[in-house]
Amino acid sequence: MFVDSSFSMGELSFRNELNPDLMPSSDDEEDKSPSPNETLNEYGELNLPKVKSNIHVITIVGQIEGHLVMPPQNKATKYEHIIPQLVAVEQSKEIEGLIVILNTVGGDVEAGLAIAEMIGSLTKPTVSLVLGGGHSIGVPIAVSARTSFIAPTATMTIHPVRLTGMVIGVQQSFDYLERMQERVISFVTTHANITPEKFRELMMTTGELARDVGTIVVGQNAVDTGLIDRVGGLGDAIACLKEMISKEKTAERTKVRTSKPKNSTTKAKRNDKKEGAKL
Repeated sequence: MFVDSSFSMGELSFRNELNPDLMPSSDDEEDKSPSPNETLNEYGELNLPKVKSNIHVITIVGQIEGHLVMPPQNKATKYEHIIPQLVAVEQSKEIEGLIVILNTVGGDVEAGLAIAEMIGSLTKPTVSLVLGGGHSIGVPIAVSARTSFIAPTATMTIHPVRLTGMVIGVQQSFDYLERMQERVISFVTTHANITPEKFRELMMTTGELARDVGTIVVGQNAVDTGLIDRVGGLGDAIACLKEMISKEKTAERTKVRTSKPKNSTTKAKRNDKKEGAKL
């Protein structure tokens, strides 16, 4: 059962089923707090602190679900839940920053890349934090934010793209797999401080994983390889995001102040001309 909340903006309507308390709401919408039973079922707590924040939180947990629905026993993140939230964050005047928290085993490549591309294209400050694990297609999502953090004990698995289901043993299948893999490599190396050659080396390492090809990087090692920007926790990530928001506000105020004298000078010249004409 999901706690339901909606955000209306003009003719657009976005639904948030993950973080309803942090979703921007319209002025005419009544404040409907969840009942104690709903809160208990959803969060395991009777009372949750009410937070009115300018920061929106999105969690990427379990397996990233693609076009096929995962079995009910699997924890999954649905991209149809994440994408409307990202659109709402970009459009909302109340939300000034986004933090993405990851603890995922990976999942569908195209769904993961879609989420990563949207996060990377946001104009507002974004921070990502890897807790527990940010494996497989979770890597592009982690590096898509402007600043990325990883907990000291968190891990990230880098491995080649795999196909499930029936695979036709022809050259075209391998060509398609190679092109899909290049999409992942291109995105990661564009948004992280790692070269394509180094990322391919990590991806094709043998002898480290028992049943797969690839590499596991832990905490500081992820920073040393250039995948992640900093080692830190939730407090570090939020402090960084607040600093980024503050810098953007300062830059905006400076831009406004520098543009005002030009307008006032122009108005003064016009007034002088009018006074001269009167004399």
